[in-house]
Amino acid sequence: MTELLLHEPLDMHLHLRDGEMLRTVAPLSAHSFSGALIMPNLIPPITDAESLRAYRQRILEAIGDEIFEPYMTLFFKAEYDLDFLAPLAEEVTAIKLYPAGITTNSEGGVSGFDLETLSPALEAMSKLGIPLCIHGESSGFVMDREKEFVPVYEALADAFPDLAIVMEHITTAESLEALERHPNLFATITLHHLLITLDDVAGGMLQPHLFCKPIAKRPEDREALLRAALEAHPKVMFGSDSAPHPRHTKEAPGCAAGVFTAPIALPVLAELFAQHDKLENLQHFVSNNAQRIYDITPPKKKVRLTDTPMKVPERYGEVVPMFAGEEIGWSIAEVSEE
Repeated sequence: MTELLLHEPLDMHLHLRDGEMLRTVAPLSAHSFSGALIMPNLIPPITDAESLRAYRQRILEAIGDEIFEPYMTLFFKAEYDLDFLAPLAEEVTAIKLYPAGITTNSEGGVSGFDLETLSPALEAMSKLGIPLCIHGESSGFVMDREKEFVPVYEALADAFPDLAIVMEHITTAESLEALERHPNLFATITLHHLLITLDDVAGGMLQPHLFCKPIAKRPEDREALLRAALEAHPKVMFGSDSAPHPRHTKEAPGCAAGVFTAPIALPVLAELFAQHDKLENLQHFVSNNAQRIYDITPPKKKVRLTDTPMKVPERYGEVVPMFAGEEIGWSIAEVSEE
């Protein structure tokens, strides 16, 4: 039997939703992860101290006794300034910028990327050391949206060199190349983008539970992402973008975008890294890099995984996970405090 011990695994891009959905999915992440960066695109979005603190409290209530730190984010608004952000600096791990209407609950996002308009907020974030996370897609042809957004990343990186900018859930080789050109650019990579291409989503019968934004790309993009993850690229970290939706909104016209991977993320990552003889690098991909990039110290937690197969449940509540009903090759054997 092969086993792997992970210390303080982190998910640096997680959707927990709210209400009954929060109560269903939050314990699943809190069981196996030491912490996660929580996305703010609720209805209404998290844009102030009151809503941020209230949401954090609802998360803590949902996870019960699990050892888990919800790293909170604000939904980016151009009107944020130093006076507004300074009192929140210790409570806000990052601020998430969405182009308006580009993904789930992003209608209140940014329209256009005029640096003069964005400067007060971004300068304040630079001074306070609050990273900027971006869902980086244009409104162009769906397969080109991320590639078309790379110049925006680069313009922001040049204009605000002291601002850490995280390119969220990257899907293209072009995004990886941008990392090498700018010291203040970083990236998260999801589990599903390490495994699938557009062909898996729509090459045969449509697979709604694999439909996400940004959409899965070409085999060569997947291979580039996989190389970066397997080699524990120091500027890349795991962010599941696990995005739960009720089954009836996925298996429907106007299919909701999102892949639910939170409960099986660590076992599938262990299986993937083991297949490539890179198990020794998984600790960096799922924890060490994120701790350094975000300057965080997560709660102590040990997760022991083994190459013992497990069958993935058909559903968690109303949510269908990736690999539903299938057998995966690894499983979590034990979770404990250090």
